[in-house]
Amino acid sequence: MPIEPAPTQWEFPPVGVAGSSDVVAGGADLAPGTVLAAYRRGLFPMPDHRGSILWWSPVDRGVIEVDGYRPTRSLRRARAKFEIRVNTAFDQVIRACADPRRPGSWIDSEIIASYTELHRLGWVHSVEAWNGDQLAGGLYGVAIGGLFAGESMFHHQTDGSKAAVAGTIELLNDEYAADRVFDIQWVTDHLATLGAVSIPRETYVRRVARAVDVPLPKAFT
Repeated sequence: MPIEPAPTQWEFPPVGVAGSSDVVAGGADLAPGTVLAAYRRGLFPMPDHRGSILWWSPVDRGVIEVDGYRPTRSLRRARAKFEIRVNTAFDQVIRACADPRRPGSWIDSEIIASYTELHRLGWVHSVEAWNGDQLAGGLYGVAIGGLFAGESMFHHQTDGSKAAVAGTIELLNDEYAADRVFDIQWVTDHLATLGAVSIPRETYVRRVARAVDVPLPKAFT
């Protein structure tokens, strides 16, 4: 089971103060207790172009609804190509997601260090798509009870990231599926093809407050 870190010394404002902005606050630190406190309140950290820490809670939050999920034929084909593994190549996954050659890359050395420590403590996990002995794609995210907050994904082979998303849905789709939240931050065109939808920030925050008390999926314990 995850190890609870020391509590944060910071206090986050309620998300409602942000109004129509996706940014709720700035500053603080990326200590494990701070990051977990943020996720429990519906926030996540992402640095700006200067490297300053900002705490985000999008007005329109992207999620994939696990309960009753019906994958498309394309996604089923993508999933069938690969073996899904959990936490067997975390360092490779987060560094592939952080590749500065990727458009819009935002994962810097501080983010890598923070989430690697959270992985060591049992809060952050990688879901990987393997083709034999080759890492074809994957994603990593924060798991707190019934919340799985996907942070970033990558692929080295066609459909590798799609298969990792499909694999994550499978891991979350258990007897607690109706109360789980698969957070993907914002809905992109690509994620929309995988079934992502937007929900209001207030709805997301309420759902997270319930979800964090749900048991972890077995794969993440």
